[in-house]
Amino acid sequence: MSGMGGGSPASNMTTMMQHPTKKMMMHMTFFWGKNMEMLFAGWPGSRTGMYALALVFIFFLSFLVEGLSHSRFVKPSGPNSSSSSVGLAQTLAHTVRVGLGYLVMLAVMSFNGGVFLAAVAGHSLGFLLFRSRVFKKPDDQPPAKTVAALPLHH
Repeated sequence: MSGMGGGSPASNMTTMMQHPTKKMMMHMTFFWGKNMEMLFAGWPGSRTGMYALALVFIFFLSFLVEGLSHSRFVKPSGPNSSSSSVGLAQTLAHTVRVGLGYLVMLAVMSFNGGVFLAAVAGHSLGFLLFRSRVFKKPDDQPPAKTVAALPLHH
């Protein structure tokens, strides 16, 4: 069949997309460089400062996703809270976390190596600060479960 396999290696790395006003190259393998588009048309473009800002933005988004994943902003039970209002608040927090996670995923799909590393670094630092035991006090740890010895019956 025409167009399946057998293409040159260069055709497997990039795809030319036609737009009514311009041609845009979309990478299909990881590349290193500041000239790219991510999430929004023309952003970050070819300027080094905007590329650095994009990396910081993706780092922050992935860090925030980890923070939202491992934090409990809404307690499931309280004396003055109804279960429906708690459920709606939890659903809203989940919706924001999933939306931010998809933004990070779409940014990584730009196949830019710097964006990929920024996303992984943000997730890693978020996990370190919010989930790992490195910064937890002994009081924050749940007590170890002990198993009571049961008498054996013969």
